Amino acid sequence: MKIKGEKALVTGGAGFIGSHLVDRLVDMGCEVIILDNLSNSTTEYIQDYVDGGRIEFVKGDVRDFETVESCLEDSSLVFHFAAQYDVRKSVSDPMYDFDVNVNGMINVLEAMRKKNISNIVFASSGGTLYGLAEAIPTPETYPIQPISPYGASKAASEMYISAYCACYGLCGVCLRYANIIGPRSLHGVIFDFYQKLKKEPKSLQILGDGNQKKSYMDILDCISASLYVTEKSEKGFNIFNIGSDEWVTVNYISKLVINELKLQDVELSYTGGEQGWTGDVPLMLLDISKLKNLGWKPTIRIDEAIRKYVKWLVKKYGRI
Repeated sequence: MKIKGEKALVTGGAGFIGSHLVDRLVDMGCEVIILDNLSNSTTEYIQDYVDGGRIEFVKGDVRDFETVESCLEDSSLVFHFAAQYDVRKSVSDPMYDFDVNVNGMINVLEAMRKKNISNIVFASSGGTLYGLAEAIPTPETYPIQPISPYGASKAASEMYISAYCACYGLCGVCLRYANIIGPRSLHGVIFDFYQKLKKEPKSLQILGDGNQKKSYMDILDCISASLYVTEKSEKGFNIFNIGSDEWVTVNYISKLVINELKLQDVELSYTGGEQGWTGDVPLMLLDISKLKNLGWKPTIRIDEAIRKYVKWLVKKYGRI
């Protein structure tokens, strides 16, 4: 799938992963259109591109078919990264999660079909699709069994891409991400820890028992791997786990964050249970053999990624 110099639509392009993707696409000489409703983001990280006329920004919703269709004019490639991304919100409001993630996906695919656009790259999910997998690390061939509406919406979206590839000749790349961390992210366990410690530096409540163990990946490695497999992908339906070979416990992350913030005598408490919340996958390590066999491997260790992210949080929101 060709990327360099192409005209690409990036849904959710103002968000965490999306804005980093836009950085790289601009560097690659792409003509970029961003569609984002700014429900969980701002134009902060794309504003310079907009002001400089390097990209086009449309404030709109993927659930609005006419808006999606208009953004696809003359495009050859779609990066669908817009989503309701909160697992806990999907549990409390599954209909909203379905509306944004599944109906939004259908709108994108149907607009592509009407405009004869053949290439789509989808930001899917690793752990939430595989659920309580018995095979660790978990390969792409493992049966998907989501344990949250969010995971189910990602699974449904993948299946629709598969169907459109088979029926209409699309080339679809589904990126099953590990937990992606780094600058611009405003959710996840590290951000949660920083916020709690900023409010109360002497105590930290950890959801679950702290033994949840998962794979994390730096945002720069994430974008590098995503574009690498996209360029290598051929026509048809493609799935790739995008993550690292490392996994760490929540307890390990808490200690690393506390040390990086130079805090002492922090009392840890736990809400208890193997899961941090309903729908949480307590053990997750993706098998990235397929990714590595294609010629790509991670370059940033998890501990380095966590420290870098905490430094950015301090710079952005202040030292504790």
